[in-house]
Amino acid sequence: MEATMHQAKSQLSRLVKLANEGEEVILTRGRKRMPAAKLVPFEPIGEVTAFPAFKNGKRPIGLYKGQFEIGPEFFEPLPDEEIALWEGRNDDKGSGKIS
Repeated sequence: MEATMHQAKSQLSRLVKLANEGEEVILTRGRKRMPAAKLVPFEPIGEVTAFPAFKNGKRPIGLYKGQFEIGPEFFEPLPDEEIALWEGRNDDKGSGKIS
C-alpha cells in the first residue's frame, strides 16, 4: 500500500496496523509521490521487566558496578575542534555550515 505523508499524519494507527498484519506500507512525499519511508512490523523482544535485574519492575542502583571503568580523561574539557563538531560547525569561524 502507498500513503502520502498527509495520510500518514491523519491515519498513522491504521497504517501501522496494516504493516503489523504483513502489508508493505510505503510513505511518499510531494506531488511526484517519491518514496520516503517504509513501515515494517517490529518484533518485540519482551518486556524490560522480564530481565532478572528488573524482576520487581525497578532498576537497581549499581546495576553495572564493576563492569567498566571511567578514566580521569572522561572529565577533561573537550578540544575546541570537537566542540565545534558537536555544535554543527566544522570551520574556524563557527558559521554553523557543514561542508
